[in-house]
Formats: sequence, C-alpha cells, structure tokens
Amino acid sequence: MSIMVSINAQHINNLDLSPVQTVIDKWLESGAIAQNEQQLQFEIEYPREEFDPREISEIPEVRLWFIRLDSCYPWLPFLLDWKTGELVRYAAMLVPHQFHRSEGIQYNPEALEMFLMHKIFVLTDWLNQQVIPSKSKLMAMSQMFGYDLEEAFFDVIVPLTKS
Repeated sequence: MSIMVSINAQHINNLDLSPVQTVIDKWLESGAIAQNEQQLQFEIEYPREEFDPREISEIPEVRLWFIRLDSCYPWLPFLLDWKTGELVRYAAMLVPHQFHRSEGIQYNPEALEMFLMHKIFVLTDWLNQQVIPSKSKLMAMSQMFGYDLEEAFFDVIVPLTKS
C-alpha cells in the first residue's frame, strides 16, 4: 500500500518539509521504516502558466525543495515507490537532465553516475545501521539507471562504525 504525500506551492516556496517529516518520523518512531520500503509517493501541486512547457522537475523552486529534502533524508530512495517512477523523478530533481517528449529524461551521464554512487554509499551505510540486507536492493536500484554493479563492489565498501 503506497503512501501519498501532498506537496503544494506553500511547502515548496517555504522549503517546508513537514508533510514528509510527519510520515517518516512516525515510521522511525514506531520502528516501521523497513516495512515501508518503496511505499512513498509525492503528489506535487505547483502553479504554472498555462503554456509553460517545463516538466515539474525543471522548475527551480521545486528542485530546491527536493535538494533540501535530500539533505535531510539522504536515504530516502529506500522509501520511494520505484514501481510508479518515484525514484526516477527523484533523481530528476537532483541530477541535471534534459527532457525530450519522445525520449523522456536524458540525464547528464557524469552527474547521474555521481548521484548513483553517492546514494549507493549512503544507503549501504544506512541499511547496515538498520540491519536491512542491502546488496540486492542497491544492485536493483543501480540497474534502474542503467548501471550493473558487481556483488564484489560491495565487499570494498567498509561499513561505517559509530564512534
């Protein structure tokens, strides 16, 4: 069962993350974060001029809101509903890209690679802290963006230890 979080212009213009915080904090407090893997969707309402051709991920104010969101919850891709395209849209908010009507999103290749590797490192550490198996999840995530990571790659990533 997916959870829809509604974001409007007021949230975006004020960099207000409270709609997301309410949901995630409840999951964290109840220990239900793992049970909500790939359940989060966003409904984004942001006014545009009638003939504004931009996609929502091309609006600077919306992108800034998502940059703020990512800085607070860098492991958020774990919660996003991949099947409905939330992970791809999330990446579009954070990675430079071009949108083509016929070909869809065309990410900047180097920026996408940097984004993906950053998320792999963040999620590896966070999933280990949550005691959630991660290799197959992260390999699947990388495949969504056209990258095939070898299992041996994860043997190189030394888990962070708490001081």
